[in-house]
Amino acid sequence: MSIQDKLFITCPSCERRQMIPRWEKLLYVCPVCGKYLPLSAHTRLKAVFDAGSMKEMDSNMSPADPLNFPDYEDKVQRQQKKTGLKESAVSAKGRIGGIKSVCVVLDSHFFMGSMSSVVGEKVTRAIEYATQKKRPLIIFSASGGARMQEGIYSLMQMAKTADAIEEFSQNGGLYISYLTHPTTGGVTASFATLGDITLAEPGALVGFAGPRVIEQTIGKKLPKGFQRSEYLESHGFVDKIVERKDMRDTLIDLLKLHQGSDNHGITLIPKKEVAFSE
Repeated sequence: MSIQDKLFITCPSCERRQMIPRWEKLLYVCPVCGKYLPLSAHTRLKAVFDAGSMKEMDSNMSPADPLNFPDYEDKVQRQQKKTGLKESAVSAKGRIGGIKSVCVVLDSHFFMGSMSSVVGEKVTRAIEYATQKKRPLIIFSASGGARMQEGIYSLMQMAKTADAIEEFSQNGGLYISYLTHPTTGGVTASFATLGDITLAEPGALVGFAGPRVIEQTIGKKLPKGFQRSEYLESHGFVDKIVERKDMRDTLIDLLKLHQGSDNHGITLIPKKEVAFSE
């Protein structure tokens, strides 16, 4: 890595260079053209949780190789060394605006955020913990879909996570699904689209199959911006598009708005239990 690479990041859109501390301050949104760069799981969690309140959950879980897929173990090790992560999902508990919450982030730097059996397990454990402790749940999705190296073991996570979300909902939990770029495949077809409230970052691609696959399948040109968060918001699939700089404040507003509410079936968690249960 050159000295320039250590000091600067070049925007892939406008090709303007900015010093890394400036990118960090702006949560990796280009100050020139507004291009969103992928945000690492720990950076996002640090930006969301109250300072000093975050505690990571299930941090030592690593991918298995149930199918003995060729070179999979080596690829996993390279990804772990490159990203510093054990898996693409990072779960944590802590306070957001003083409200105890559970948060899961899928990190696209690790195998494009693909859902392995361990990712499904970590997501499910986080949901079950939120159910048990009666805490609101926030999941930031970013995924290329199921991890093909694990075959059916990966696909099984769709049903498992969806079932956990259903139990969480039946117990009165508030689930905020936060869609980031890209959210596709099995993640979209399971927990990512089951939120009580669905937020999205600007320009995020959200869908099951990609637009090129759909066009090739149906033999027609798709509408402009199809599957982007702005298109989905205009069609009622996304409740609100939130700029990254407003991410934490928006979550705090939503959590406080629903804290202790029992109307409309959105949040049935009593205020005294959400805010200060242990």
